[in-house]
Amino acid sequence: MNRPQAIHDLSQHQQSSTLKKNNLVSVHQSHMNQETVDVNEFEEKFIQARSAMLALQNEDGHWCFPLEADCTIPAEYILMMHFMDEIDVALEKKIASFIRDKQDMSHGGWPLYYGGEFDISCTIKSYYALKLVGDSPEEAHMKRAREAILQRGGAAKANVFTRLLLAMYQQVPWRAVPVVPAELILLPKWAPFHLSKVSYWSRTVMVPLSILCTLKAQAANPRKIDIRELFVTAPEQEQNYFPKPDTFLKRIFMFAERLLSRYEPRLPQSIRQEAISAAEHWTLERLNGECGIGAIFPAMVNAHEALALLGYSYDHPSRVKCRNALRGLLVDEGDRSWCQPCTSPVWDTVLTGLALQEDPTTDQEPVHRAMDWLIKEQILNAPGDWQDKRPDLPGGGWAFQYANPHYPDLDDTAAVGWALVQGGLERHSYSLERAANWLAGMQSSNGGFAAFDIDNTYHYLNEIPFADHGALIDPPTSDVTARCVGLLAKYGKHQLEVWRGIGFLLREQEFNGSWFGRWGTNYIYGTWSVLEAFRLAKFDMQHASVRRAVKWLESVQRVDGGWGETNDSYLDKKIAGQFPETSTAFQTAWAVLGLMAAGEVNSVSVRRGINYILTQQASNHLWDEPWFTAPGFPRVFYLRYHGYSKFFPLWALARYRALTRN
Repeated sequence: MNRPQAIHDLSQHQQSSTLKKNNLVSVHQSHMNQETVDVNEFEEKFIQARSAMLALQNEDGHWCFPLEADCTIPAEYILMMHFMDEIDVALEKKIASFIRDKQDMSHGGWPLYYGGEFDISCTIKSYYALKLVGDSPEEAHMKRAREAILQRGGAAKANVFTRLLLAMYQQVPWRAVPVVPAELILLPKWAPFHLSKVSYWSRTVMVPLSILCTLKAQAANPRKIDIRELFVTAPEQEQNYFPKPDTFLKRIFMFAERLLSRYEPRLPQSIRQEAISAAEHWTLERLNGECGIGAIFPAMVNAHEALALLGYSYDHPSRVKCRNALRGLLVDEGDRSWCQPCTSPVWDTVLTGLALQEDPTTDQEPVHRAMDWLIKEQILNAPGDWQDKRPDLPGGGWAFQYANPHYPDLDDTAAVGWALVQGGLERHSYSLERAANWLAGMQSSNGGFAAFDIDNTYHYLNEIPFADHGALIDPPTSDVTARCVGLLAKYGKHQLEVWRGIGFLLREQEFNGSWFGRWGTNYIYGTWSVLEAFRLAKFDMQHASVRRAVKWLESVQRVDGGWGETNDSYLDKKIAGQFPETSTAFQTAWAVLGLMAAGEVNSVSVRRGINYILTQQASNHLWDEPWFTAPGFPRVFYLRYHGYSKFFPLWALARYRALTRN
């Protein structure tokens, strides 16, 4: 090594050492600042946040914040309008503006969540929607997307739902997709596949979809737009639409599906007509007024298109309901619009209510108004798919949305029950009893609780070609079980169900001490949920499982005092509780709430977390972050609850205030 190079290297080493020392001092000073909570600052910011949250309450007592998914949903809204030849030109331009704004310049496509990696299916749908609206394939944003798609194998590599849409748009042959015959609805319960063996979201999507697939629906596509430029091999010549099966079971199902696809057109017409009529009746029974079938966008679109294909006129009441339900999901931001996958008023209202209840010294009248609104939304006597397993169990649940009577949600029901117990109002006692009894009756045989169903654990169905999203079923999960256990424990009855649920949770704990979060991202959410349940159940907080969870939460706290976890942790468990970019206010709140539930309110970790939340408060006195907060289906579909960055930090501050007041 020559002398100038040696001097340069030594200089660099000295600079690096100095920087490291300065950084260590800075980090140490930062930690010292984080370890003390300024009482006056805390009080001022807490009161401001609480006031800001109350200002967002609707006149009837409820809260509802926007619920955002990836650009698949707004793109499909445009595609639906062109499928039906019911094009609102002004609306499609505003939706297109939203889609363009969401393109990620780092890879040229559209991700499944903010800051995420390129997703080929989302990008194909976004590209097609923009081209339908009128964007030229030669515009810079379209060229970037097209190149990114082609680099990854082209449109033939899209997932099943995207290929089904492309088949209806005549962009791929029907052999490119799994067969989804209407005859599925006629199968007996003892068959390997039956509607009761899949989740509610799968049922409501598949039944109207089976009508579209059986009748080989064709999109109107009035502007005759195609996307042949997205294929590496011409779609009619492509032979590799299906990925190679990687398990023995997948190979068996693939063989059976390909065999069925060959003979499906030859099924007797009498059986075919019976199946289509049964699917039509099933769909109409669950249309659910102007909240739509299943109250979720994909099911609504399929029902809307299926009814048109069956000959229902534009102004038929059922078509009008479908159309209004879909319009009800739109969010208008002025110069752009986007479509929600569903609405979340019950969930937003009860979580905000729980946050405001946390410090009982504050005015509880707004919370009582919220609880009164929730009482009106309880589903007591409506028919529901859950009754297939529990026909004699009286109803008592709540749905997630404004209306979804066929599908009450155990998580929402448990959370509402929790808030009602804490509220302690006599006028709510009957509703609380019905909710607790219904939840206890919905426990699965392994002691856990699922989101909507009992013993929906037919895992082999996730191996069929149609289920490449891996979310065809609704098995019990730790987070939902935790909420149910917490409510039943606090209510004081159904103690057998409580202890069976605790047994399930103890078995589900991960090796590192955390719990998986099925409905919130991810292990931080799951761990908070379970620790909260243990608190409500008065479980021994010195139990080894609790101590391991506390240790894990403390181990993933970030230098800035906060916590953060990427949705990539659903792909790689080794990065559980980690987020390369930043901490987030909502995940910090989960961690802090979990630690306080475990009795750690006086710990340094909690104080540092509280300080992080305080430093992130915005000028409107709440919190706002772009990060997606939960999976709809892990690995393939994610959500951003806009309310999470508002009520969860407030909840953490309220609990800290209540526990440290003296």
